[in-house]
Amino acid sequence: MLPTVPTIKTAARLRLAQVALLAPILALIPPPLTAAPPGPLPFGVYDPQGDFISDPEVSIEHVFMPWEDVSLSSLLEADLYALERNRALLITVEPWTWTRDERNTANFLRRGIDAGYYDANMRSICNVIATLQSPVSVRWGHEMETDDGQFIWSAWNPADYIRAYRRMIDVCRAAAPDINVVWSPIGLENANDYYPGDDYVDLVGLSIFGLEAWEIEILGGALSFDEILEERYNRVKVHGKPVLVAELGYSGKADYVDLWEGQVRKQRPEMPLLVGAAYFNQPEVYEWPDGFGLPDWRIDQRVLP
Repeated sequence: MLPTVPTIKTAARLRLAQVALLAPILALIPPPLTAAPPGPLPFGVYDPQGDFISDPEVSIEHVFMPWEDVSLSSLLEADLYALERNRALLITVEPWTWTRDERNTANFLRRGIDAGYYDANMRSICNVIATLQSPVSVRWGHEMETDDGQFIWSAWNPADYIRAYRRMIDVCRAAAPDINVVWSPIGLENANDYYPGDDYVDLVGLSIFGLEAWEIEILGGALSFDEILEERYNRVKVHGKPVLVAELGYSGKADYVDLWEGQVRKQRPEMPLLVGAAYFNQPEVYEWPDGFGLPDWRIDQRVLP
């Protein structure tokens, strides 16, 4: 499970096996000792490029995996990587394959889950999770309330999603009873329609991404991390569960990035449920709306001229 304060990662995912293969090479590249934003809030990363490989400020290692076409042994590599750095594991399980032309439809996925067709997929992952030595939190079917077309498990009828979510969590807990479970909407206005119940949530995860150029042109002005966090936190705090910013990224001019960087980990007495934030150190591969292309959230690419 993710430890709580003070001891406590929408885009294409590198396969865990690929990350494991890159790790020996990345280890030879000396990154800055500390790349994390300043502040006391626990901090995590999804970091396939290895910018945070030796950062002592990182306490959460976020990994993504599909439940089809995946090498489960890569979870063992992720566990060793986290153990060596004294990090907890946050594992996002995506209920599809990352091979786009082999993906099923939303209807096939929903009906397959109801019929038990995918129980074995979830069980095989969680059987391995049960053997890991790191504290583990499992995040399944994230960002379910959006209708942007990115995920085949998004924008379902809430009752259908909740039924599927509960089934998958039941399967996982039967195999790995010590996990923490992360229910993880973006935090939009309809997020709470998809809440599966207190018994199926140990932490609430939010997604917060800031793209300065889009905000200025479409919204009429740049937003701060504080503004977005306050709105989404206030929406989900009604459940009384610890809140983690599970995916975070920002890109813009230097002043914009500096503003966000200074707000990500600051102390927030007015948000007692907030327990951490995890940066998504990876380029986007799904088109941002309104023709804004593919933002690059990586820390060495996010500052734009």
